[in-house]
Amino acid sequence: MSKTKYSEKAQDKVGKVMHEFKEGKLKSSSGKKVTSRKQAVAIGISEAREKGMKVPAKKKSK
Repeated sequence: MSKTKYSEKAQDKVGKVMHEFKEGKLKSSSGKKVTSRKQAVAIGISEAREKGMKVPAKKKSK
């Protein structure tokens, strides 16, 4: 079973975002506080992708 590969820097970025989430300081693009763990991870991956870090491509719908 293969796992998805993320770069070390991308993992660090997601870790920093999760730290913000746990402190209650993470905000979504609309400015509201993020309450979902899944949403926090998605924000971290999205930010890492914007910075050009190695992150797998988004899943494509059929």
